[in-house]
Amino acid sequence: MAQKNVQKTVLITGGAKRLGREIALALAQAGWRVAVHYRLSEQDAMETANACSKHTIGSMCFKANLNDEDETLGLIPSVIAAMGHVDAVVNNASTFELDAAKDFSYEKLTKHMLGNVGAPVILANALHEHVQARSAQGAVLNLLDQKLWNVNPDFLSYSLSKAALQMATQMLAQSLAPCVRVCAIAPGLSFPSYLQSAEDFERAAKYSLTGQISNPRDIAKAAVFMLENASVAGATLLVDAGQHLTAMQRDVSFL
Repeated sequence: MAQKNVQKTVLITGGAKRLGREIALALAQAGWRVAVHYRLSEQDAMETANACSKHTIGSMCFKANLNDEDETLGLIPSVIAAMGHVDAVVNNASTFELDAAKDFSYEKLTKHMLGNVGAPVILANALHEHVQARSAQGAVLNLLDQKLWNVNPDFLSYSLSKAALQMATQMLAQSLAPCVRVCAIAPGLSFPSYLQSAEDFERAAKYSLTGQISNPRDIAKAAVFMLENASVAGATLLVDAGQHLTAMQRDVSFL
């Protein structure tokens, strides 16, 4: 039987910086132990785990290349070995590189699909196996993008990968029920992209119904809600300040 009154543990991929860090902190404040995944940002991951530990005891860091199947398969077992159990996964890590139809290649598509789709599916399956063995309940939260509802031709491979992850969210929700809920949130512009200056970012913020960015703290609050609300399964919540309703011919990075 599942243990009662055991503090829940969440694995957050790409949890060291930016939106991953905000989600990690929000979940720690809500009482979750946080496993902060990183690939290259070890120092940032350690700082995030330390910040989480101010709110909840036992947050730790875990390194893995999510484009490598063996390393991805080993991630949840590593968290279990160090922290005892895992109750949820937030698939936040994402490859985001510019391409379009004219310079599309198998190599670029594969790079995006492995980490952005393959890893979330592997981690969801691993969580399912783990919580089922414990007779417990689990949850998976996938990070999508408002771009799926506001299509433009920029970042083709990235967009295809997020569209595939959206479909995977629904299919996994069906496949892994009833012991694992799978859902998603779709943020809008929340941090500057690698193509934007600070001034560009401020100008782009007006391209939403509220005239503001998708506040990272609001996105993090939505992540907590989706993981803790047992009635949400297979659904996607847009947290984008209405950006998906402002038609754009180019990605917001270029506006």
